[in-house]
Parts: sequence; C-alpha cells; structure tokens
Amino acid sequence: MALLFVSPVDDPEAWRQALARELPELDFRVYPEIGDPADIEVALVWQPPPGLLAQLPNLRLIQALSAGVDGLLADPTLPPVPLCRMVDESLTRTMAEYVLAQALFYHRDLDLFEEQQRRAEWRFRMPRPAAERTVGVMGLGAVGSAVARTLADAGFRVCGYSRSRHRIEGVETFAGSAERDAFLRKSEVLVCLLPLTAETRGILDRRLFSTLPAGAVLVHVGRGPQLVESDLLAMLACGQLRGAVLDVFATEPLPSDHPFWRHPRIRITPHVAGYSLPATGAAVVAANIRRLRDGRPLLHLVQRERGY
Repeated sequence: MALLFVSPVDDPEAWRQALARELPELDFRVYPEIGDPADIEVALVWQPPPGLLAQLPNLRLIQALSAGVDGLLADPTLPPVPLCRMVDESLTRTMAEYVLAQALFYHRDLDLFEEQQRRAEWRFRMPRPAAERTVGVMGLGAVGSAVARTLADAGFRVCGYSRSRHRIEGVETFAGSAERDAFLRKSEVLVCLLPLTAETRGILDRRLFSTLPAGAVLVHVGRGPQLVESDLLAMLACGQLRGAVLDVFATEPLPSDHPFWRHPRIRITPHVAGYSLPATGAAVVAANIRRLRDGRPLLHLVQRERGY
C-alpha cells in the first residue's frame, strides 16, 4: 500500500521513520514526488494543494494531520472517500499545555505586570486563588474535554459548552443554544475550541463578547473565521474584554499590516497551539490503515455534513 504525505510544515522524514516502525511494508511517498498516482491509497495531509487529492484515482482514505478539517472540506474537488481527523496524545497534550499557559498568564496578572514594567512601576498585586477564577471551554470534543480536565486539575473552576450534553468530572457543563448565555456569563476566560461549521462561523461576535463578564479574556484556538475581527477590536477598546490570545486567523499567515500585530492587548501565535508529533501520531495513522485493510470502522471519522 502506498501513502502520500503532504504538508508544508511537518517533517516528512520523521513521519516516514515513525510509520516504518508501525508498518514496515508501507510505501511512503512525499509530495511532489508522487510516482504513479494510481498507486496511492492513503493520503496523510495538512493543507494539500486544492485539487491534488482528486488526481489520485484509487484513493481510499484521507487522514488529516490536524484535528480541524475545514480547509480540506473547502476543496470542491475533495474525493468522496473516508476523511479522518487527527486526535492523538501529543495533540491533546500540547493544546492543553497552551491553553493552561494562557489562562495562567492572565490569572496571575502577567499582562498587567508587563504594562507596569513599561512604565517602570513597582506595584504589588495580590493574586486570586485559581478556584475563584472560571474558565469556560467552548467545544467539548476529545481535545476540548482534555483541555477542560487539565484546567480543572490546575485548580480553576471550569465550565464547558457543547452542542450536545457531555459529562466531565470536575467540570460544569452546558449544552445547546438555550444554555449558551448562562455558560458565557460565567466565563472570565473564554477558550474557543469549536469546529468550523455554518453555525460557528462568526460566532465570536459583539453579542457573545457582551455576554461575558466585564474584563473577560478570549483564548481563540478554534478556527479563524469564527472571529468577527472588528467586534473584537471594539470590545477591547471599550474595556469589555481585557485581552485576547489568537492562534488562528481568517487569513494565514496573518498579513504584516494587520492591526492585530501591533495591538497592545492582543497576543499572537502562528497556529501552533496544538500539534501531532510523529512519535504518537503514527500509531493513529497506522491503526486507521489496518482498519481500512480489515474493513473495520475508522477512528475519528469526519461527518462531512456536520463539518467535523
């Protein structure tokens, strides 16, 4: 079986070696060195060129290197074969680390101390106990649930919101549109981990921000088009939002002249919050290849009509 690896950022050699340990017989090819397109049965991809996968006549499985698949689904030529998201130990761990780091940054007032440093001002601030700070997690899939548990283990009060009801130990959960505002009103730090769908596009808007407690913080690690950028700037300007951490953007890379780059209350990272490492991700890919061969249900199969 031949697998085509396509990614502008991931290390193909590391993935080749990790998959060779799992599936020594696998024919691992790296784009653009495809060879005979008819040989390719599995594509392991992150941001493949539009139309590329449609050129593989015997493709049987598309395995994303990411948890989000909206970029793939946006390709009108995407072949109608099973599409699977990446969910593995390293992706959930790195995302949980990132979100916890951002929550702690604001919880311990490090943004305010940075402002004091710029003014050469020595001023003590008494920290609040984490148990008195509520972090809200929007999106309680495999990654969001892991993030919520990590925050709870760190001592924060945690609430979670999702389309359908979830039960997570130590987390107060809300479900459906009828309970969304109650969730938002509790969330002093709001973490967006929702998938991009028709319902979530533009969800981070003025109305949502206005429902949060005054001085709330946004940690956006979902998908770029979920954020109404002008509304974020307005809510920062009026003080409804204290700050925002943005890891995803409607246009990536973020243009150098974008106002976010120079905004004093916006922190930017280049879509690095969570990532799958070959050492652990290869086991997920290999498991799905074996399941494909055996005709068994695939792991983390995307429901295309839902978008995740």
